[in-house]
Amino acid sequence: MEITRRDLLKNSAVTVGGLALGSALSICSTSSAQSSGDPAQMNSLLANLPPYTPGSETLGANEMRISFMGTTCIPMISQAAVSVLVELGNGDCFVFDMGTGSIVKYWAMGINLDKIYRIFLTHLHADHMGDLPFVYGFGPSFGRYWPLYIWGPSDSNFKYTNPMGNVRGPFADGTKAYCGHLTEMMRWHNESQAFLFTSFADYVIPPYDPNPALKRIDAYDLVPIELPWKNTGKDARGNPNNDNIAYNQKGVKITHFPAVHCRAASLSYKLEWTTPSGKVLSMIYSGDTLPNHYMIDNARSGVDVLIHEIVMSASNWIGKMGNDPATHPRAVQQAQNVQDSSHTTHKAYGYILNQLSKQGKAPRLAVGTHFQATDDTIKLALEDIRKWYPNGDVTIAADTMVLNVTPGGVTKRRAVVSNHAWPIINTRIPYSKPQPPKYWQIDPNTRRPNGNPVAQLDADQYRQVIDKSLYNAI
Repeated sequence: MEITRRDLLKNSAVTVGGLALGSALSICSTSSAQSSGDPAQMNSLLANLPPYTPGSETLGANEMRISFMGTTCIPMISQAAVSVLVELGNGDCFVFDMGTGSIVKYWAMGINLDKIYRIFLTHLHADHMGDLPFVYGFGPSFGRYWPLYIWGPSDSNFKYTNPMGNVRGPFADGTKAYCGHLTEMMRWHNESQAFLFTSFADYVIPPYDPNPALKRIDAYDLVPIELPWKNTGKDARGNPNNDNIAYNQKGVKITHFPAVHCRAASLSYKLEWTTPSGKVLSMIYSGDTLPNHYMIDNARSGVDVLIHEIVMSASNWIGKMGNDPATHPRAVQQAQNVQDSSHTTHKAYGYILNQLSKQGKAPRLAVGTHFQATDDTIKLALEDIRKWYPNGDVTIAADTMVLNVTPGGVTKRRAVVSNHAWPIINTRIPYSKPQPPKYWQIDPNTRRPNGNPVAQLDADQYRQVIDKSLYNAI
């Protein structure tokens, strides 16, 4: 069935949201809607992928798995805000962004917090880091007994003088400032949970800790690793200088390069893993960005998977939020202003892929993300991409889409998950010398320090607690 742009607007959601691209869209994609045939309420591309049952396979020694845990800037039941998990055959896991709502997708996919501790942020918009407070605060409750490491951009150092001469900025707006404020914001939460074991004396501080002398070994230690956002890996003459390496361990190299998004200080990332066979598997994750030559420069040598944000036209965006763009030109202009400061249109992504195929190598698989993926929007996105890039392998990401990457190719699948999945806690803790909790007492049976769960309760209030012997009497 042909879907025109008029049809797209006709099938728009009736909920009116804000005008910026971070506004909320209230559409519930259900199984009944999926089978109703309404192209605005179904994602046939995802539904028709081969199924994958999380936990059913062991990752090969020379294999990389990329799982999409959040794929839109507008959190909805079908799609959380942006987050990508990369798992390698050597056992390493890396998370790129941790957007609002994404944690439930991790749990549905069988990934618990003990694997979510190396997080690379592209920038500090809430749709890219909104679930960090939960991941940080509940780490010790769900199996992460060591620090949380956060890579991200340094301060923007941006200062603006308006036409009246008033100055705004610069601000402390980088990753260190964010982590410092998050730690303070979470003080009540973290203290309230600190009758649990949160550190081990035999934890080995990793080489990527920027200041090992601080001896940060506690699960409530939040370790920021700031990346100079202007660095490109090249000097002023274009010669390599390796000033953009974020991580380089066990054959895994993660580099960063500038993204052009909203204001100064956004990043894109490239991961390259030299497998035991000597082959290199690679992926690029753009984060949010205007189309730029940094991307072409970093991707032209060829990558296995290029994950790049895309956005629909401003008029379609406003139509999706329940407004007729013909009668709301100001709303369309507002949406266009946001796009002009921040985002890559479908057609622009096609142009980038076209340039890569001309200047070097196109990716084995191109993925569009940060996108509200339903049949109507996907069709228009692929039509625009194909105007510039008619032949290469392209897909549009949705939550629970899984890519397996080997030297032989890239396989696309759809994870089969439960809406009622519980987190699976790994009880095989890799350390053996737990330190006493911050709030503890002597266990009367073992005579060893043990958590004191009532130490922080108000004494007067605690006297009002019903004696458990009363309700356990029957």
